[in-house]
Amino acid sequence: MAEFITIANQDELKPGECKVVEADGMTIALYNVEGTFYATDNTCLHQDGPLGDGDLDGKIITCPWHFWQFDVTTGENIVDPNTKVKCFQVQVARQEIQLKI
Repeated sequence: MAEFITIANQDELKPGECKVVEADGMTIALYNVEGTFYATDNTCLHQDGPLGDGDLDGKIITCPWHFWQFDVTTGENIVDPNTKVKCFQVQVARQEIQLKI
């Protein structure tokens, strides 16, 4: 059965920011899009670049290595929507950002 685990506090991530966190042995990229939190696998599908170190513009993250772009709300690659980075369900409880694993 899947459960939620706390990965950060709301005040750690301002709107427009992203952060890399470790959760249950995985490296996750966490994003704040206008006050709503999203999470994806931190690994870019192109050549394993660190998505959480990229630039977040609205809901689009750009990988810092080769500039592949993904919609953090769906995981879809901007050029090829059939190519998707894994997304995780996120909830906020008592100021804690929680990830479903």
